[in-house]
Amino acid sequence: MDDSQSKPSFFERLVARISGDAPESAEEVLNVLRQAHEQEVFDSDTLLRLEKVLDFAELEVRDAMITRSQMDVVKAEESMERIISYVIETPRSRFPVIGEDKDHVLGILHTKDLLKYALNPDHFNLQSIIRPAVFVPEGKSLNTLLKEFREQRNHMAVVVDEYGGVSGLVTFEDIIEQILGDIEDEFDEEEGDNIAPVSAERYRIHAVTEIEDINEYFGTDYSDDEVDTIGGLVIQEIGHLPVRGEKVVIGPLQFTVARADSRRLHTLMAIRVKDKE
Repeated sequence: MDDSQSKPSFFERLVARISGDAPESAEEVLNVLRQAHEQEVFDSDTLLRLEKVLDFAELEVRDAMITRSQMDVVKAEESMERIISYVIETPRSRFPVIGEDKDHVLGILHTKDLLKYALNPDHFNLQSIIRPAVFVPEGKSLNTLLKEFREQRNHMAVVVDEYGGVSGLVTFEDIIEQILGDIEDEFDEEEGDNIAPVSAERYRIHAVTEIEDINEYFGTDYSDDEVDTIGGLVIQEIGHLPVRGEKVVIGPLQFTVARADSRRLHTLMAIRVKDKE
C-alpha cells in the first residue's frame, strides 16, 4: 500500500478540522488558516509566515530589490587596497563591478576571490576574477527568480528597467526575507550593542538608539521633543530617508549613513567634529 496516497496532507487535515470543505481559492485558504489560528491550531507567527508564503506568489522583483542609489558597488579602476578597505567596511560578500557608472555593470566580485592576492598584491587583476552578472527585469516573478537562483546556484541579480537601465539589485536573501521577514546575519550588530566604538575616533550606532542614550554616551544635548531615536533625528535633519554614504553634522557629531534600505535607516557611523581654531 502506498503511504503517500493514504496519508492526508497538512492542508487536508487542517481543512477537515476547521470546516470539512476544501478551499477553492487562495482567499479561501487564507480564511481557513485564520480560522485555524483563532482555534489555536498554531500561533500568530506561524499564521504570518503562512500568509507570506501565499502572498509570495503575487510578488515581483521590484517588490524585493534594493534601489540603484542603495547599491554597494566596486569601480573597475580602483586599486586592490581601496577595494579591500571598502569591502571591510561594507557587510556584503558580493559586489557588482561597474565601469563608467551603475548602468555599466561588468560583473560580480566575490570577496573570497580577493584572498588569493592577499600575499601577492602585485599580481592583482580585477578583470580576471569577476564573475558574469545575471540581469533580470523588474517585473519578473519572485517565485520564478527563486527557482532560477536555486537551479543555477546564484545569489545575486542586477535589476533592469524597461529601457535597459540598471534600477537596482536583488539577492537570494532579499527574496527569502519576503517569506521569513528580516534575516540577521553574522555582520549585523547584536541588539545590545547600540553604540560600539570601532576605532579611537569612530563609532557604530544603531539607528533605533534613543536620543537619551546618545546624550549620555557622548555628552551631547540633542532634543527628543519631536523624535525619540538618533535615526529619527538624522532623517529630520537631512529632510528625507537617506541612503548609504550621506552625511550630516548635528552639534558636535558628524553622522554617516552606513546601512539603510528603501524602508528604514539601520546603522550610522559617527565621529566627533574637530573644533575650528
